[in-house]
Amino acid sequence: MSTKIPVSIAGNLVAAPELTIGESGVAHAKLRVAVNQRIQGADGTWQDGEPVFHNVSAFRALAENAATSLKRGDAVTVSGELEFRSYEKDGERREARRIVADTIGPDLRFGTAVYQRSSHVAATGPDAEVQAGPEVSAATETTAPAYSIATKGPVVAPPFGAAAGNEMGY
Repeated sequence: MSTKIPVSIAGNLVAAPELTIGESGVAHAKLRVAVNQRIQGADGTWQDGEPVFHNVSAFRALAENAATSLKRGDAVTVSGELEFRSYEKDGERREARRIVADTIGPDLRFGTAVYQRSSHVAATGPDAEVQAGPEVSAATETTAPAYSIATKGPVVAPPFGAAAGNEMGY
């Protein structure tokens, strides 16, 4: 039996993410995040409390992106579901908890980051219009980068193939 509870944490990576590919071909990244509570003493000074360590699992593209983008010591934020599991090992009943991540990102209170959008694979075949939607052209999705290295700024592209400018195309 498992119970899932929505949760968000901010902490530091204890080790680099461990990326594995399962038998079904799904990428899985394991992360360990330490969260330190800050406690204000009676004299007004702040101190670090005892760290709480969380096991975090990420799957598919999130796992691959986390493994290539993050390293030990990075400040991160994680949002997902807290999952409790009970199992039996060596005839003994045990419990485990982990956060199954929906999102993982750098904590920008402690540094800066450069965002680079991953390219999407264009859908082909009879179901292509259903997957990509009628407004999106495959060429727009795969050729336009989200960040320009030359100008060190974002590339502004109209959403869903709309005409240039502020108007939306339907």
